[in-house]
Amino acid sequence: MAVESADGRVASNRFKSLEICAGAGGLALGLEQAGFDPILLIDNRDVACETLRFNRPGWDVREVDLLTFDPDTARHVYDVDLLSGGLPRVKSPATAGRARGDDMELAVLRAAVDLVHAVQPRVVLFENVPELIRKDAFAEIRAFVTEELDHLGYRLQWRVVDAAHHGVPQHREVGLLVAFKGDLIDRFVWPEPRLSPPPTLGEALRESMGADGWIGVDAWAALACEIAPTIIGGSWERGGADLGPSGAKRKWARWGVDGGTIGDAVPPADFLLDPSLGREGLVPLTVEQVALLQGFPPDWTITGRKTRRYRQVGNATPPPLARVLGAAVVDALTTANDEDVGTASIPSSRLLDRR
Repeated sequence: MAVESADGRVASNRFKSLEICAGAGGLALGLEQAGFDPILLIDNRDVACETLRFNRPGWDVREVDLLTFDPDTARHVYDVDLLSGGLPRVKSPATAGRARGDDMELAVLRAAVDLVHAVQPRVVLFENVPELIRKDAFAEIRAFVTEELDHLGYRLQWRVVDAAHHGVPQHREVGLLVAFKGDLIDRFVWPEPRLSPPPTLGEALRESMGADGWIGVDAWAALACEIAPTIIGGSWERGGADLGPSGAKRKWARWGVDGGTIGDAVPPADFLLDPSLGREGLVPLTVEQVALLQGFPPDWTITGRKTRRYRQVGNATPPPLARVLGAAVVDALTTANDEDVGTASIPSSRLLDRR
């Protein structure tokens, strides 16, 4: 299977990956498109594992908590090309765990770093909140990760990237950690933002909104003339499916969207769009439409009941962002492999002459 590199070149290289905290598969799907074949994916939620298995029956998906995962039970992951994962959102050390007496998200991050030690991948790619990279409150956590990976022989970079710069019709900033074993990171180049803007909310959802013949779809699409705000997945432990807190709901209302719920179907033909009526005059988004705003392809099925489906989508890494990141990693690995092959083909006498 040929894949497109970061600069648009077509390459045939395929690499192996281990995916942790795989969720609905946004990161794994984008990385697959870039050239990575996952040899194992793990997640601790049954519904996420169901989604992964439904869409990719050939993937080895295991329902297991990262905190208890023993890589000795999957020794084929040792020395894999890439260890990737969209880790649970780490909270500020100033507030994390005060109510619960612990910090599960930080424990998962530590377990992910421990897994690097066990597996020894060539590359590490972790996604988390942008605050982890930007804010001084997280400096101690960044220092811990940097020190541990440096001890293991990895060099790393932190960066905040907006998925909208890579074709996702949503302003979504994500925090990224990329680490390469040895000096491989010298070959890595962060993907440049696309020159063309992403689709607006109306452009991205115009076809799906009109699927049942809604006569007001063009008026709605014209109203929804900006990029969507950040999709907020919400907590797995409480609340129903909606588009976030009050401030987020007000933003959605400006574009004719009812952010207070997730709909079961697109608008009927005679639906009256009238924001002056309050929520009754706004259209709710369906889980499938939220998935489109996250950059999932229409044929990627999210399994489970509505709230659990929405949680999977809302907390996913946008596949188009994962694809360009993966392509940049593929470029670095391919360059390194090509150089190794070139060196191996040089007669030993010539190598001696170079010393």
